[in-house]
Amino acid sequence: MNHAASGTIRRRLVLIGSLTAAAALALTGCGASGGDAAGGASSDDAIGVSLIVKTTTNPFFVAMQDGAKAAADKLGVELTLAAGKEDGDEDTQIQAVENAISKGDAGILITPNGPGVEDALVKARDAGLYVIALDTPPSDPDAVDITFATDNFQAGQEIGKWTAAKLDGEKATIAMIDLFDDKIVSVDVQRDQGFLDGLGIDTADDSANGDEASTGSYSGGDYEIVGNEASQGAEDGGRTAAETLLSKNPDINVVYTINEPAAFGAYEAFKAAGKTDDLIVVSIDGGCAGVDAVKDGTIGATSQQYPVKMAELGVQAIFDLVETGTTPEVSDGLEFFNTGVALVTDDPQDGLESIDTAEAGDICWG
Repeated sequence: MNHAASGTIRRRLVLIGSLTAAAALALTGCGASGGDAAGGASSDDAIGVSLIVKTTTNPFFVAMQDGAKAAADKLGVELTLAAGKEDGDEDTQIQAVENAISKGDAGILITPNGPGVEDALVKARDAGLYVIALDTPPSDPDAVDITFATDNFQAGQEIGKWTAAKLDGEKATIAMIDLFDDKIVSVDVQRDQGFLDGLGIDTADDSANGDEASTGSYSGGDYEIVGNEASQGAEDGGRTAAETLLSKNPDINVVYTINEPAAFGAYEAFKAAGKTDDLIVVSIDGGCAGVDAVKDGTIGATSQQYPVKMAELGVQAIFDLVETGTTPEVSDGLEFFNTGVALVTDDPQDGLESIDTAEAGDICWG
């Protein structure tokens, strides 16, 4: 990327941050839906906020917790942390929501582990808590007051377009390593479908994974989708998924993964099989470990998210609601509050905006 383009990206990221902070403080002229905005607390009481993440085995959610703790300490908010035992654990999250209601928290920040959590979130809203989804929009938008998240479809598109350009007309033999195969979660579908759309592949039903034609043409040439395998968003799951797909077709040259832990595992499977020459691995997260993996060539490109920003803005939003009655607004033209995304690669492709690993390393998850 040339110097002028790099400057453009820096300005864009700064602008995203500025607009994000401004939007989080914007007035909507109404309080929280479903009851008293503070969930029973007054401005003279400690403001209670519960952050409920998917799991603490993924560095993405650990960074989110760290961001929330820093914001809570700064504002004097009483923060409670909870997490599922693994990605997809809805029951533990439901119990954490129930606990937040019982404590009379002002609000909940949650990365939902699946649609089974949503009835509990509606109950929390009815009890007067302000509920913000982070990272993963719920399947029922009315389950939360607002979502702070990456545009996950766009994040997938970015790495899909990069992959198409990198292939330069070569046949794409694709392994799709998703999150789940037993439940539908918005982040899983949006990233998967965005990647294929970015490649120029018809996604058929864009609300479902794996129903695309297995062969056809992408924007640069022919493609074959070997299959979709679930990883649970974990490194061991990524490795197992990759091994399964390699057993179906040893000629895979493109690997999409739902997140970077899955990418690390997938790469190890290809390495063990001696299949890393000319392999393209793309992912989404942009964590510091992921940026390092791009730097060393394990991952070709990733879409960088900002979980610390999501958490900081979430804590600030609930604090502002209790203190001043203000609520955040969604981003223009979207149904959620967009916390930004940037394509990270050390192999920039013509016509695509990106940042390199040096720049991404300076801003990874902070």
